[in-house]
Amino acid sequence: MIAVLNLAVEDVESQLASDPAAHVAVAVIAARSGTTEHHLRRMFASLAGMPLSEYVRRRRMAAAAAELVNAENSLLTVAVRYGYGSTEAFGRAFRAVHGSSPGDVRRDGGPLRTQPRIRFHLTVEGSIPMDTRITTLPAIRLVGHATRVSLVHDGINPHIADHVASIEVQQTVRLKSLNDTEPSGVLGVSDDLDPDRAEGSECTFLHGVATTADPPEGLDVIEVPAGTWAVFRTEGPHPAALQEVWAATATTWFPSQPWRLRPGPEIVATLALDAEAATATCELWLPVEAG
Repeated sequence: MIAVLNLAVEDVESQLASDPAAHVAVAVIAARSGTTEHHLRRMFASLAGMPLSEYVRRRRMAAAAAELVNAENSLLTVAVRYGYGSTEAFGRAFRAVHGSSPGDVRRDGGPLRTQPRIRFHLTVEGSIPMDTRITTLPAIRLVGHATRVSLVHDGINPHIADHVASIEVQQTVRLKSLNDTEPSGVLGVSDDLDPDRAEGSECTFLHGVATTADPPEGLDVIEVPAGTWAVFRTEGPHPAALQEVWAATATTWFPSQPWRLRPGPEIVATLALDAEAATATCELWLPVEAG
C-alpha cells in the first residue's frame, strides 16, 4: 500500500504540473495505482494526516505562490491558470492556505505556508497488538435508531452519546431480541462516511443490531449485501482502546495485508461494557475485499 500511495502522489504531481487548473480525478489515479478510490482516500488521510483533496489544494496553492513571487504574470493570469475565474475567488482560496493575500506575497515574497511533496514510508513498530479475523457474512440488515452526527476522532463523540442516551432502555432490550446473526450484541454503525474521514464531516450513526429477519415497523434499516469483513477485537479503556485500534488498521494493518477497504458501513459491536471502570470489550467490523 505504501508503494501505491507514492504512485498516487506522483500522479497528482504530474497532473498539477501539466494543468494546475484541471480537476484531479482521484478515481482515475486509484485505478492506475491498482486500488480503489474508497481505499486510497481512507489510507491517504490516515497516513498523511490530511484528506487527499486538502493535499491537492495545498500543493496547487504552493505552485501558485511560486508564480506570484516571480511576478512575470498578472494576478488574473495566475488566477485563471490555477482554475479561478476571478482574482477575488483566487484570493480567497490563496489566503485560506497561506494566511496572506496574493498581493502581499507578490509585494513582500511572503509569508507563505508551503506544502512540501509527501513521500510515504512504512515504520513497523508493532506497538498495538491486532487481534484480527477475516469472515464472510451473507446479506444482513442493520436495524435500530439512526441519526446524522459529526465525526470525532478522539474521545467520546458527544453527538453519538446524546443520541444513545435518548433511546429508552426497553427499546434497546427490544432490539437485542432481534439479533440473530453476526455481528453480535448492540452495535454502533457508521454509514455514509466521508471518503476522507475528515473530522467534523457528517455520517449516519445507527444504534441497533444485526438481523436476517424482516424488522418491525418504526425502526431505521441499513441493508448490507453479502461480503467479507475484517474483525478487530479490542479490550481496555473505552473509547480510547477502540480508537487506537481503528487508527492502527490504516497505519499498520492494511499496509501489510492483502486486503483493502470496500464501501460499506463500519460497525462497532460492544460485547462487554463496564461503565464504572470506563472499559469495554468490542469488535470493530470493517468491510474489505482482496487488494
